[in-house]
Amino acid sequence: MDNITIAFKLSLDPFFIPAGARYPIFFFGLVIYLFCISCNMTLIGLIIMKRNLHKPMYFILFSLPLNDLIGITAMLPKVLSDILTDTSQVYYPLCVLQGFLLHMYGGGVLFILAAMAFDRYIAICFPLRYNSIMTPKVVVTVIAIVWGVDFVLILVLFSLQARLPWCRSKIMNVFCDNPSILKLTCSNTFLNNIIGLFNTALMQIISISVQVFSYVKILIACLVSRQNEARSKAINTCVAQLVIFFVFEIVGTFTILSHRFQNVSPDLQKIMGMLIFLVPPIMNPIVYGLNTQEIRSNLFRFHTKVFA
Repeated sequence: MDNITIAFKLSLDPFFIPAGARYPIFFFGLVIYLFCISCNMTLIGLIIMKRNLHKPMYFILFSLPLNDLIGITAMLPKVLSDILTDTSQVYYPLCVLQGFLLHMYGGGVLFILAAMAFDRYIAICFPLRYNSIMTPKVVVTVIAIVWGVDFVLILVLFSLQARLPWCRSKIMNVFCDNPSILKLTCSNTFLNNIIGLFNTALMQIISISVQVFSYVKILIACLVSRQNEARSKAINTCVAQLVIFFVFEIVGTFTILSHRFQNVSPDLQKIMGMLIFLVPPIMNPIVYGLNTQEIRSNLFRFHTKVFA
């Protein structure tokens, strides 16, 4: 029984933390986590409680802060716990679960943004038919496709990984992800790498194609529109979504590049790897709140009522 327990216990590669810096780093990370949780929960709460936000656009948007909460919660609490307790161990099933949720988060961002872009395309290019097209059934179908396709792609990726025997017990990162878990095996991972690249490419192609099509059509519609107020509102909404998309892509690119250069320190690589699960969940509710008039006005009225 002891041998089975040991076999299921993996060790993580911890940060190098100077003496006396452990508690400041922990509290700084805790503040970031609590700030992210409060911002995303506020956005979720507004969409649930405010009737004027019960629209297809905001029902689809609801998935974004929910996905952000999954991403940052799957990663940061474990890292902070290891920093505080000076431990760096994880059981194999929990390591796989963490990796699964983190990859679900990454794919979820791309698919949710594509769904939001499609919704804005219908709203701006077919305003008179919007309600007849984006019916509750269609909205539920879109949301189900977003989460369903994401889940299936990641499930296939991790199912292929489960068939491989592993001969190492060291995760060369501060959290578990598919590439790190694959390095535990001594078997041929060619198929896993191909499927991983295929999944990544498929997610990017679907998301970027839908968004490029939608925003090009929106741009054309805005250029020919004579209604300045409607055009301004449409542009503000689209700008918020584009900012969120580019932030995610830029942070993801830096994360990938940090692992391609040999002279980058291991601790910097780990920090860069964490940014994709930290920066978007912090920025998304702020960007959307500032650039979406209905959310901004509802939030202002809520704070006025609370602090009055």
